[in-house]
Amino acid sequence: MKETIANRVELNPVIAAVQNEEDLEIAIKSQVTTIFLLCADIFNAKTLVDRIKNAGKSALIHIDFLEGIGKDAKAIDYIVEVIRPDGVISTKSNHIKIAKEKGMFTIQRFFLIDNKSYEMTKQSVKSRQPDMIEIMPGVMPGVISRITKQLSIPVIAGGLIDSKQDIMEVLKAGAIGASTSKKKLWEL
Repeated sequence: MKETIANRVELNPVIAAVQNEEDLEIAIKSQVTTIFLLCADIFNAKTLVDRIKNAGKSALIHIDFLEGIGKDAKAIDYIVEVIRPDGVISTKSNHIKIAKEKGMFTIQRFFLIDNKSYEMTKQSVKSRQPDMIEIMPGVMPGVISRITKQLSIPVIAGGLIDSKQDIMEVLKAGAIGASTSKKKLWEL
């Protein structure tokens, strides 16, 4: 499955970042091949993930936003064994470590606000080795270019992606994809 997710993002670099359940059907019907589920709870997560997967798309759940479930190793066991997404997203290194140990595809999300956060990102990636990273805000092609040259891991740009031009710039800078909640961009 790890190759499938990377291949899908490379084939269609626009990733639907779904922030509410109402937008899920739009994302499923769109051209995107990968969906980041940023809204779910213990009661609907499996159903939402199954709907995405049944549509032939990759379903990645942001475990930091999953409501009604703890954030420990047992919670990740539950996500892996019961909800069964294609992968998980988290800002927390310990979640990435545990999910990787369980065989999950992992995307670690980083917020780059200064040189210190940039350096900490590089250290964390080398230590935890997620399958991909998401850099936020994504509208920083210079930073995206710099980090893709310094790390040998696929990079997704996310956050504040608002136009086709934003997507083209981050892809040109070296990102393999761009996650966005802008529904108009899901059809690119």
